[in-house]
This record gives sequence, structure tokens and C-alpha cells, in this order.
Amino acid sequence: MERCRLVFSGSGGQGVITAAIILAEAAVICENLNAVQSQSYGAEARGGATRSDVIIADTPIHYPKVIQPNVLVCLTQEAYNKFSAIIRPGGLLITDSRYVKIQRKVDAQQRELPMYRSVMEQIGKPIVFNICMLGAVIALTEVLRPDSIMKVLEGRVPRDFLELNQRALQLGMELGRAAAH
Repeated sequence: MERCRLVFSGSGGQGVITAAIILAEAAVICENLNAVQSQSYGAEARGGATRSDVIIADTPIHYPKVIQPNVLVCLTQEAYNKFSAIIRPGGLLITDSRYVKIQRKVDAQQRELPMYRSVMEQIGKPIVFNICMLGAVIALTEVLRPDSIMKVLEGRVPRDFLELNQRALQLGMELGRAAAH
């Protein structure tokens, strides 16, 4: 496997850090890969800029921060404005079409997905927006198997919310697959 460097960015409260932790956990526990996850917050916890880095590899990882991500996810305009310049040339930039207006040309594949709108229309609960995003990332990158993500969710999510998260993951994967073609 080629080393995959991901940055999830958005605002506090959107669950980008939780999604990154789930991805890293799934890589290590379910797929026997190496992974590191780190995070940073803006000055204010809720509503401020949030960033979480994940590196997944089948070789040792010596430095936990992502300098140039292969995959950059921006869920807010502020995150896009702040981080879009760091994407590795030829990488993948995923944005939410409701919250982010693409303003600059970056040397990357750009996928604008209606993740938030789809979650609200089909599930009705914004709390699973991050899991939908994770599904889109999995479908577009194939970095991990979807069942690995579900296995971690089963251990982290209260049983009453598992089906909701499963639907959100599936929805994100459908959006990702549709955007891949």
C-alpha cells in the first residue's frame, strides 16, 4: 500500500476529529496497517477551525503531521481558505457543496459533494454528517474497507445510533462512487 496522508478540516462540532480517529482505528485494528492521527483546534472549540491529520501506511510512520496531504477534506469555507493550498499536486480535494465555494484552482482532483444536504434530506440528523463524509472518502480513495469502519463504529457508537451511522456511511459511499465517474 502506498502511504496515504489525509487532512480532514472543518469547524468544531462537525465531527472531523471523530471521523479521523475512526479511520485511524479501523486501519490499525481491522486492517493491520500503521496509522497516526493528530488534531488541532482554533481558539474556540465549537465553531472554530478544526483540523485532523491521519497517515495510514504499511511501513513505519516516523512523523505524525501531514505536510502535503494526498486527500484533503474541507467542510467549511474557512477550512477551505486556510488549507486548500497544502494539497499534494495531483491529490484529491473533497468539499461539501453547501458550505464551500471553490475559489481557486488547485492542482488536484476536486469533488464537490452534497454531503450535508443529502444527510438532512435522507437521514434528517446532522450528527452523522461526519460519517457520511467518511463514507465518501472511503469510496473515493479505497484506502480501507467499509466493513472496517463499521466494525469500529460498532465499538464506539451507542447501539441505538448504529443503524443511523450505517446509513450515513452508505450514503457517503454512494455520493463518493457517483462523483468518481
